[in-house]
Amino acid sequence: MESPFKSDILKGKVVLLTGGGSGIGFGLSTQFGKHGASIAIMGRRKSVLDSAVSALQSLGIPAVGFQGDVRKQEDAKRVVESTIQHFGKLDILVNAAAGNFLVSPEDLSPNGFRTVLDIDSVGTFTMCHEALKYLKKGGPGRDSSTGGLILNISATLHYTAYWYQIHVSAAKAAVDAVTRNLALEWGSDYDIRVNGIAPGPIGDTTGMSKLSPDEISGNSEEREPLYKIGEKWDIAMAALYLASDAGKYVNGTTLVVDGGLWLSRPRRFPKEAVKQLSRAVEKRSRVAPVGVPTSKL
Repeated sequence: MESPFKSDILKGKVVLLTGGGSGIGFGLSTQFGKHGASIAIMGRRKSVLDSAVSALQSLGIPAVGFQGDVRKQEDAKRVVESTIQHFGKLDILVNAAAGNFLVSPEDLSPNGFRTVLDIDSVGTFTMCHEALKYLKKGGPGRDSSTGGLILNISATLHYTAYWYQIHVSAAKAAVDAVTRNLALEWGSDYDIRVNGIAPGPIGDTTGMSKLSPDEISGNSEEREPLYKIGEKWDIAMAALYLASDAGKYVNGTTLVVDGGLWLSRPRRFPKEAVKQLSRAVEKRSRVAPVGVPTSKL
């Protein structure tokens, strides 16, 4: 699909994305680049970085990759500083690096639980902490009038609960808390906007292949209000809105982009049967009401 945004809405901006070499992160890298931004990608696997940078450059997008682990403060510091050395400034930090796997709570080791929290929540804060110097109003490469933007990729799992995802639910709940608190404090002190995006199931991503493999995939249309799996494009368009001047008054918000999935539950009976069933239930409740005390007179 074509973007509804002008191709130069991010002209001159520099974006650093963790996890920007694959899945949703690469979708963000591509669309940010297509709309005028220069792209720096951070990731652990050099082969993925090289492939992503090559693909971006083939589209005419200024792009560079830096190998590093968001769990290591020294890596975060090095990659942020390398981005500044390469492009001269930093305008937008996107925290998209994440870890996930299916596991029952009783089979999840404390170390496994800690690993996902370290990548998702601690890694997000670590990157924000190291980027503050360059994102704040008046920081190196910035003028004294405006600060930059932080965009954290979250999820909707923790809004209710989700099978076999206790580790990710806890991690993303922490990410949302980081988003709100930094929006309050860094928005006030440094003019940095901090927002999030909570994607639903997105096709052709590692998350979907792990959480909804062919072995357990059913008919998702029975439970998704928009009757379809989302696309990386959907998340990228939401990110462009938040990153552009169109979102300049949005701060501390995590935008849910999931077609309303988190609001829904599986249908217990066909829609066509609702009226008939409702009449039968109402008639029965009038004839034999439940919970009404009987008179002894």
